[in-house]
Amino acid sequence: MIKQFIQLFCFYILFISCRHNASISSGDKNNIIISIQPFSGIPTAEKEYVFNELKKKYPLVEIKENIDLPLLAYNAIRNRYRADSLINFLHTGVATDHIIIGLTNRDISRTKDNVADWGVMGLGFCPGNACVASSFRLQAYDKSKQLFKVAIHELGHTFGLPHCSVSTCFMHDAEGKNRSNEENEFCGKCKSYLISKGWKFSTKN
Repeated sequence: MIKQFIQLFCFYILFISCRHNASISSGDKNNIIISIQPFSGIPTAEKEYVFNELKKKYPLVEIKENIDLPLLAYNAIRNRYRADSLINFLHTGVATDHIIIGLTNRDISRTKDNVADWGVMGLGFCPGNACVASSFRLQAYDKSKQLFKVAIHELGHTFGLPHCSVSTCFMHDAEGKNRSNEENEFCGKCKSYLISKGWKFSTKN
């Protein structure tokens, strides 16, 4: 009798647990909140432009107060910040139902092939829950617009999108260059994928 009771109890706990996990999984793709985390020094106009433009593509976006860049990510020799260290820093404080993107105007870098400290405009893991975008290497004119394109590219990676071969797509590989002037929208394939993840696009986009 005791054995049967234990079996029924275990089955009940497993049943409740599965239901709870299933409800989280089914809502994940439509309830993720994108948090914009500006780092000190980023101009107000740039961070607000990214926020406003992103809201047109994804309904759940918030913007946080500026915080200082973490010293643990700083490379004093090159006077730049490690992008992967910034991502790890952002990752530790993000909630399970959030994806966070850091915005900075400082130079950032990563390790690429045989280069230990390769300067980049942004970095995001595919998939992941944190990424970073920098305006340091962008052109002086339309810098806010370019930063948005870098940001949405890295966010695409965090939602699971790889690089795209379509030259006008936000997910096109920059290959170490600033190709933001060529990119104007997600291609049909990338857009369809993001819609399945809860992104919204107006009919004019």
